[in-house]
Amino acid sequence: MSTPESSRPVSSAAFTPTGSIAASTDRKRVVFATVVGTTVEWYDFFVYASAAGLVFGQLFFEPAGPQFATILSFLTVGISFLFRPLGAFIAGHLGDKHGRRLVLMLTLILMGVATALVGLLPTYAAIGIAAPILLILLRILQGISAGGEWGGAVLMAVEHAPTARRGLFGVAPQIGVPLGLLLASGTMALMALIAPGDAFLAWGWRVPFLLSIVLILIGYYVRRRVEESPVFVEIAERKEQTRTPIVQLFRKHALLVVLAALIFAGNNAVGYMTTGGYIQNYATNPDGPIALDRGPVLWAVAGSAVTWLVATWFAGWLSDRIGRRSTYIAGWVLQLVGVFLLFPLVNAGTVWTVFAGVAVLTIGLGFTYGPQAAYYAELFPASIRFSGVSISYAIGAILGGAFAPTIAAALVQATGSTFSVTLYLAGMTVIGLIATLLLRDRSRIPLGPDHEAQQAASPIVGSRA
Repeated sequence: MSTPESSRPVSSAAFTPTGSIAASTDRKRVVFATVVGTTVEWYDFFVYASAAGLVFGQLFFEPAGPQFATILSFLTVGISFLFRPLGAFIAGHLGDKHGRRLVLMLTLILMGVATALVGLLPTYAAIGIAAPILLILLRILQGISAGGEWGGAVLMAVEHAPTARRGLFGVAPQIGVPLGLLLASGTMALMALIAPGDAFLAWGWRVPFLLSIVLILIGYYVRRRVEESPVFVEIAERKEQTRTPIVQLFRKHALLVVLAALIFAGNNAVGYMTTGGYIQNYATNPDGPIALDRGPVLWAVAGSAVTWLVATWFAGWLSDRIGRRSTYIAGWVLQLVGVFLLFPLVNAGTVWTVFAGVAVLTIGLGFTYGPQAAYYAELFPASIRFSGVSISYAIGAILGGAFAPTIAAALVQATGSTFSVTLYLAGMTVIGLIATLLLRDRSRIPLGPDHEAQQAASPIVGSRA
């Protein structure tokens, strides 16, 4: 069978960014700004998830009883995902019409304000039912911001990249996730040390949220110094912005959006065992089978963020050499191994085995996350690319990570065994593998507006286009 034109490697000169941004120093600035900005965004997002697993059940949902309070706390983590598509739709429309840079500034500010306000929020004991309601509203704002952030960060990195190094440049927004987890878990662990026991419940948990104010100022300063994506600059100069990018996306590429979303869902469901706070809660629950101290578990999760970061970076680099699809397939196999090792290691009941379990898991997670930025960018035409990557990502987050911690908690409560969670995570991994096999590799396809027709050809296996 002949190789489709859209999947054939093309010369790295097929698309050369216009303007001064093509300079190496400017590219490095883009990469740095993307890493800093996404790290701040995901720090804000994950510090909430960590607090949900550790304290929100007691502080905001205590009248529901210990077990149900935990489930309600995890539900607030998941509910924000339902609003990610709204953020993705808004950001996709703005990003395809007015540019990537504007969206990145707006999402950063929205996330930071919502996070800082959580740190100032009175608890249920102080204001009653208004406390969890306000908590949920602020989490919804975080969800809207997260839904719009990723697509813009991805395109700023990948559209500035040399063709042969898109996977490596695309790692920049991806490593912001493990860096955000490392920073969130490390800050929480430090506060558990500074304010142990009741002090952590009284005020210690608030400090990481309030720290967001400083981080947002840093992120804003770095991002405002970066120029617009060269792809969008060229589209704007030609006045070729699509008037209704979301309508065009679903009219012509609806099935592609679904398959891309399922790929991320397979990664996200597994990743949210730590980023969603489930393992932290499971390992530290005083009424649970392990009942470890809060601080050491947080440090173990922070350590696993380092292995996740390394695996993510390596996978992005590798995808430039063997292709995105091949890297993903290897990642799904590694992720499946990690899924089956996770709970046997965690249930061994020591901090070191908890670290081993989550660290092994992150190797596969890195391989199924590192290539994603370049992979998504290469799937969609330039004129609707922001909408395509943002909406696929947001839908995948709902299908995968939104309620993964809640589902895991409910499965253990219903079956009395973590093996049911293992089967759930294995099933999501297999779904991601199948969706990957249904898409062709499009590594090195030109991304500029001159090649819109080639980009619009369907990458779905068996399609005629």
